[in-house]
Amino acid sequence: MFKPIEFYIGLRYTRAKRRNHFISFISLISMLGIMLGVVALIVVLSVMNGFHKEVRERILGMTSHATISGVNGELENWAEVQAEAATFPHVIGEAPYVEGQGMLISGQKVSGVLLRGILPDQEGKVSEVISAITNGSIEALQPGEYGLILGRELALVLGVGVGDRVTLVTPQVNVTPAGIMPRLKRFTVAAIFQVGMGEYDRGVAIMHMEDAAKLMRLESGASGIRLKLDDLYLAPQISRELALKMGGYYRISDWTMQHRNFFAALQTEKRMMSIILSLIVAVAAFNIVSTMVMVVTDKQSDIAILRTLGASPRSIMSIFMVQGATIGIVGNILGMIGGVLLAINVEEIVSWIESVFEIDFLDPSIYYITKLPSEPHLSDVLLIGFTAFIITLAATLYPAWKASRTQPAEALRYE
Repeated sequence: MFKPIEFYIGLRYTRAKRRNHFISFISLISMLGIMLGVVALIVVLSVMNGFHKEVRERILGMTSHATISGVNGELENWAEVQAEAATFPHVIGEAPYVEGQGMLISGQKVSGVLLRGILPDQEGKVSEVISAITNGSIEALQPGEYGLILGRELALVLGVGVGDRVTLVTPQVNVTPAGIMPRLKRFTVAAIFQVGMGEYDRGVAIMHMEDAAKLMRLESGASGIRLKLDDLYLAPQISRELALKMGGYYRISDWTMQHRNFFAALQTEKRMMSIILSLIVAVAAFNIVSTMVMVVTDKQSDIAILRTLGASPRSIMSIFMVQGATIGIVGNILGMIGGVLLAINVEEIVSWIESVFEIDFLDPSIYYITKLPSEPHLSDVLLIGFTAFIITLAATLYPAWKASRTQPAEALRYE
């Protein structure tokens, strides 16, 4: 026998074969319920982490970790600003850009677009748009040629392909003897890209920065500088440090500010899903309450004998808390192990199910991905395990307290 005695007796009750097999069955169901709840929580949160990572990478593939722009939409001395930003810690890429609004016309089809002027030889340092080109080539984007790179969905809406001509209308106007006329310019579709985000595939048109500056009458030649960092989560900190160091009249922002509402919505979704799935563990914990109440009723004579031998109410309570907590801990550990293993191999499992039953869980034409992303985080696993343990431990309190209130004389009266 080992000490403390309460721990020993509690584990002995857990291992012993009970006369009432129904209690054993309910205990097993409670353990499996906790295990399944923990597995579901880990797998779902891992898949959500994977989706969030995919979305974040697709967004940052077109935007940037941080931007430095002029307060009036035009950045003077942008070359000096770019050179200064390049020397800042954690900055691994920088490129100038021009940004504005416009409208593309092809025949009877019209679509509003976000216009972005880039330098092809520098854009690869801050975005993935060059690697996302599916038709055409970035080399076709030459200054003075007025070439245009369109998103795939935008090209489909306009009904154009590589080599076709489109008309671009900008908000700037020309004053002529006939009155005020909008500025029109014919462009040739040089390439088509697809990044897998409708916001960009449907609404962005890219041109050479020199052409964009002429079109928007930017004397400085740039709207701002886009930066890429070695750690995207440092973007808010780096942005503040840049603002303090550079001074002057600059607008410095980062990706967390530009897409604050979207990422906040994703985080809220993950939090609410965690709360909803935690109800599975709570239901299993209620089963532990039922199990322990039946165990206490079944062990009335044992409790009375222990009390007669000098066991305190606190010792009796500890015995049954150990027994109930053991059920929860075993289910929790099995759930954590099973959840992590399932989360790591969920892509292969889903692929196997799709091949066996000939179904598609993720239609590439809708979701732009062919595999179910999964990224288990150690912090999520530990938090789920700790929460499940607290819930199961709380479930043992009432039955254990009820056992500690047992009166020896009353329990042994009919024995």
